[in-house]
Amino acid sequence: MEKTLIILKPDAMERRLVGEVLGRFERAGYDIVACKMARLSPALLREHYAHVADRPFYPSLEAFMSSRPVVIAVLQGAGVIAKVRELLGPTNSKNAPAGTIRGDLGTDSTVNVVHASDSPESAAAEIRRFFKPEELV
Repeated sequence: MEKTLIILKPDAMERRLVGEVLGRFERAGYDIVACKMARLSPALLREHYAHVADRPFYPSLEAFMSSRPVVIAVLQGAGVIAKVRELLGPTNSKNAPAGTIRGDLGTDSTVNVVHASDSPESAAAEIRRFFKPEELV
């Protein structure tokens, strides 16, 4: 069974959207097999966003992602990686259609409610980064 990692970003936390977002994934048929709240450190964020850490926008991304605790979860189900990304819509919320999570709830390309793994390889690495094996049920 395929797994993916999601992070409900600070805007989701501030606007009390956790239940709404997780509910959309559950209604799509996916199981939550791990879930926790954490405050992400600069070191962890640099590791997680290493692919963009040298870009000019990174300092504001790090500041945003460390601005308050986030909810990190692992979802499981057939085709979960692609389907979660479909449910989210494009990274830039301004381009996301109505009915998608980012289209309905997001603001822009950073303040876009949820991070989600984009491939089986990134999902495996991200799950290992945020969860110990025994935390998955």
